[in-house]
Amino acid sequence: MKQWAAVTSLAKRHADGSLPIENFNLELENQSGEAIQLGSETDQRAVMMGLMLHANAKQLIRREKYKDALEVLIMGELIDNVPILQIDMVWCYFMLRDISWLSVAGLRLSKAREGIERAHGKESSRLRLLQGGRHPEIALHLRMELLEGVVAYHSGQLEKSRQALTSAQTKYFQLQVPDEALSLLMSMGYEERDVKRALRMTNQDIESAVDFLVEEKAKNKQKREDNIRREKEIRKQKLYGLTPLRKPVNLQRLNYLASIGINCCCQLTLTPVAEARSRVYFGLISWDPALVTYDPKLFMFDNELAAEALRRNENDTQKALDDLTNPESNSAMQLAIESKNRKRNRQETDAAIEELISMGFPRAAVVAAVRTFGSKGPALNHLLDQPNQNPTDSSDPVPNALGDDTLSTEGGVEGSSSGVNEDPSTDGGAEEGPSAQKIEDRDVEMEDELTGELQKADAFSDYDIEVTKEGEAINEYLALLASTKNGAKVSSSH
Repeated sequence: MKQWAAVTSLAKRHADGSLPIENFNLELENQSGEAIQLGSETDQRAVMMGLMLHANAKQLIRREKYKDALEVLIMGELIDNVPILQIDMVWCYFMLRDISWLSVAGLRLSKAREGIERAHGKESSRLRLLQGGRHPEIALHLRMELLEGVVAYHSGQLEKSRQALTSAQTKYFQLQVPDEALSLLMSMGYEERDVKRALRMTNQDIESAVDFLVEEKAKNKQKREDNIRREKEIRKQKLYGLTPLRKPVNLQRLNYLASIGINCCCQLTLTPVAEARSRVYFGLISWDPALVTYDPKLFMFDNELAAEALRRNENDTQKALDDLTNPESNSAMQLAIESKNRKRNRQETDAAIEELISMGFPRAAVVAAVRTFGSKGPALNHLLDQPNQNPTDSSDPVPNALGDDTLSTEGGVEGSSSGVNEDPSTDGGAEEGPSAQKIEDRDVEMEDELTGELQKADAFSDYDIEVTKEGEAINEYLALLASTKNGAKVSSSH
């Protein structure tokens, strides 16, 4: 199925620490929102795949596409046999009214109950402690007990069915939100859905529900800010390019190196002795206070230069620092950066020229306008202000908008060289970054659907169940039990 191909592709790209194609990272988090690492890269990938498939299946369940959801859940079970997934599978059996799954349903529910008790503790004691006395699990237990009652009924275990359904009904009533509490919290400015969720999670305790709403609002705000920050970081990493092993520049190490450069420069300007001490520290000279001649720029490495040093040295901080404080390698890296920036500018110019030509403007006029105004926007405005010109032959040689070199068909520069031996496989820049990786064909639409569901999920998503259908099913089967009991009484009286 297309879901399997999409989750495999996503997990492969996001589990190994490579620079993502997208402007986000998929990361595993605990219920507190803290990033976690689970074993090996293979383990990380498997958990990511399982979570994405389960999230997709939940979306299909909400849309009442139970057959499709069941197929996705079966795929997810191959990776991660979690208790809640078992309950969701049996719920799909029930909603499809497929009695052929009866024996399997009983086994799945038994596994689910064992797994939930192992995770939540006896009578949810561990979960209650972790959640500060809240009751997020009630709806989940309601669904599980309803399904246990249904399986028991169709297996002829009527008393067991009655006990399970009665317990489920008690929980159903427990989850009904009072109108007064709903109105009170909505008057504070909260949305109806959020209020109902908060009251269900806190067993209808208004004070706890308010605390829950405040906490969730703060978490969502922090999550948005973190997402924006990470987007910016990924854009930076794409600009800096990839290491020889196709990894992004480590931004924490980059910030550390940049801070060393600033602090070292400040220290060097204080006294000749401090300058000499710094040079000794970096191994540039043997200790001799009389040697005070220095070039401050040697120690002033900005983010771009520090990133290039890390990129070349596979994010090894010490090796990068050695290159930064070595005059020859420092100079070579600066020349390489200048060369890449020129190449990037030429590519941007090429792209602007081709885009303007695609609008129907003559090539010669476009090149002249870009040469004069420097970028697409001002050049377009100039071209629009000019009277109509005769189209030129697009095969004519095109003068370079930025100099005497000609533009190559790949968007690079023919005949230009910085004198630096650059590694083409690790050339920095957005164009040479992630797009240079060999990536299999992607189902972008399905990937967007999968990641969209993950972005909306939180620590309480598995427990956030709208129980209207469960309430109807409880009444249906209690009525069946009552009619069976009445029928038995009638037959025994004859």
